[in-house]
Amino acid sequence: MPRRTESLVRVSVLGTGAMGAGVAGSLVRAGHEVTVWNRTRERAEPLASQGATVASEPAEAVEHAEVVLLTLFDTDAVVDVLEQAAGEAPEGAVWVQASTIGTDGTDTVVQLAAKYGVTLVEAMMLGTKAPAEQGKLTLLAAGPSDVLDGLGPVFDAIAVKTVRAGDQVGQGTALKLAANAWIASVTAATGQSLAIARSLGLDPALFLEAIDGSASDSPYAHTKGESMIRGEFPAQFALDGLRKDIGLIAEAARDAGVSTVLLDALGRVYADASAAGHGADDIAAVGTAF
Repeated sequence: MPRRTESLVRVSVLGTGAMGAGVAGSLVRAGHEVTVWNRTRERAEPLASQGATVASEPAEAVEHAEVVLLTLFDTDAVVDVLEQAAGEAPEGAVWVQASTIGTDGTDTVVQLAAKYGVTLVEAMMLGTKAPAEQGKLTLLAAGPSDVLDGLGPVFDAIAVKTVRAGDQVGQGTALKLAANAWIASVTAATGQSLAIARSLGLDPALFLEAIDGSASDSPYAHTKGESMIRGEFPAQFALDGLRKDIGLIAEAARDAGVSTVLLDALGRVYADASAAGHGADDIAAVGTAF
């Protein structure tokens, strides 16, 4: 591991699912001093061989942290961890909320952070398991500019780009919901087009060939479409995780007065794929619903 310098940071990663584990590994490779915790310890243990310290409790994980990265599944998990650990971190620690928990969940966490007097920003992660492992995520950040500026060494280790959505925590979440609505839509639309081509007697790969290089092309359509054609769905972004996000997006849209006609349809299609046993598979498995 490189010798510690002022640009290297003590980072605690709370939550080592597919994204958290990938991010933790990228931070270790960059030379940061990384401590990890996961509710199921066995999922965090493999990171020890990469150079991370595995903690048994959230409070233990954050006791020396300069930056605490929250990569958890839902609002309840984030609230639980904050309540356990907020008082144990050093006073100057920056807490980076990176879990997709929707607008209401974010409001709850902002209020809790204020209660405990912790510095909170957000950095929503746009990308899947492989970019997280490669340090090639896009971050959708929000919070005071001076605090975000200080997180440069951490963000540089895990992302190729950081988009600043605003200076208020919640604006990064809003951008993440908009982005995930697009991901849910283009993935389901790819599955529908492949199914139509196949059902009309064509090789479905011809659809991907037809859009290749055109104004309507999308690299994502090729990535997910090729998985659909092979019928292989190793999880990069678990289908049930996106189902959860679609619910959060629909809730935020309704509250903002935006029609949820398309979101409601997407929710049904992803639910059908989940009910068929694909909840833990990659979101490309939505193609089976057609």
